[in-house]
Amino acid sequence: MTATIADDNAAVVHRVSVPRGYRFELVKLVSQWRIRLLVLACWIVPALFVAAVSRQSTLPSDTLFGRWMHATGWAGPLVMLGFAGSWALPLLTSVVAGDVFASEDRLGTWRHLLVAVRSPRRIFAAKALASLTVILLLVAGLACSSAAGGVVAVGNQPLVGLDGHLLTPAGAGGKVLLAWVCVLAPTLALAAIGLLGSVALGRSPMGLLLPALVALAMQLAQMMPLPVAVRLALPSYAFIAWNGLFTSPAQLGPLLIGIVVSLLWTVTATVLAYALFTRRDFTNPTYDGSGRRAFTAGVLPLAGLVAVTIAVVASATTATGSGIEQDKVQRSVATAFAHLYRLQTGQLNRPAVTEAQLKATATCDKGSVKVAAQGPGNDWRCVVSWHLPGIDVAGTAIYQLDVTPDGRFMADGDGPKEVNGYFLVRTPTGDAPNPLWQFDGNVDLLDTAPKG
Repeated sequence: MTATIADDNAAVVHRVSVPRGYRFELVKLVSQWRIRLLVLACWIVPALFVAAVSRQSTLPSDTLFGRWMHATGWAGPLVMLGFAGSWALPLLTSVVAGDVFASEDRLGTWRHLLVAVRSPRRIFAAKALASLTVILLLVAGLACSSAAGGVVAVGNQPLVGLDGHLLTPAGAGGKVLLAWVCVLAPTLALAAIGLLGSVALGRSPMGLLLPALVALAMQLAQMMPLPVAVRLALPSYAFIAWNGLFTSPAQLGPLLIGIVVSLLWTVTATVLAYALFTRRDFTNPTYDGSGRRAFTAGVLPLAGLVAVTIAVVASATTATGSGIEQDKVQRSVATAFAHLYRLQTGQLNRPAVTEAQLKATATCDKGSVKVAAQGPGNDWRCVVSWHLPGIDVAGTAIYQLDVTPDGRFMADGDGPKEVNGYFLVRTPTGDAPNPLWQFDGNVDLLDTAPKG
């Protein structure tokens, strides 16, 4: 009896704490060559990429903020953020979180780890925290490197927002930092899915690929003309909703919903992974995961979360359908045109004018009178009208719009050429295309401003 108590006391004394296990797991992660290579790439490659693209004569104008990479260094990290949300972050979470448990199955080291730590709960906490630390380090590298590359290559210049208003260099830097912080929420959701796949599927490659596959499926869903409630119920929308930070006033509704949804996914997937891991039979050396168990304990609860979220968002908001409506498009185009007209006026050294003096309005239709002016499409056409002080005749300009399902639009000037045609204007950073020629904008899918 005395010997048994002594053995138990010895076991308690040698029990590994969570902080100690966390340090051990973190060392194991960063000692892997692929993790070191990813950290190095995330802290170096974005700066080189942004600096190189900013020096090119042609810019990725089809990418949000890509057309401003010659004008300000703060456009580069936003272009990188768009790429990271679509491709880089899902792949990074797959490599780190999707393999943190499966690697022990491949190596057959579970029994050694359990003998040392003596608690599946502490093992799960240590591995989850270690993978989270590495993922945060990778995201920080992408953000800091791309921002440094842009500012060094182009300069700390003002940034034109998505409604045409000009952000000061300090304001632009703060918004860029906040945008990168906001995408941490969907990144954590993908990391939690990676943990769930790594636990449920064992050494199967599907566990490693699960975050990337889920992100790809949700990205394809965001490209479809889904109802607003369905779109916002997916954590992937938070990778897009940061666009609303760059309007005035900021379009915070979709962004906040996207962050909350992403955090709900993070908590749910992590709890499911924890429950599966603590109930696992570690005495079976040939354990290779269970597809059926992964479906019932992983897929079904997350699908239920999507259904509940859709119902809550639909009942809590007034937006219906795609959220892209005629009056919203007209207001967004008119606002962006007025801001950019002021910018063009300054660049051409013309008498200053304010947005209130311009009184810009837009009349937009879609396709023809037989087609309802709502929803995404590349067949939107807008006629913008404005007034100049001392001139009785109103000016007009025509734009062709391509509106994407997530509310972003690209306006292409269609005359008159002296207003929105292509010509170069002199700016402090060099010659640049006419700002009214082509510009990006954003329609708030949850905007509830009165019509008219």
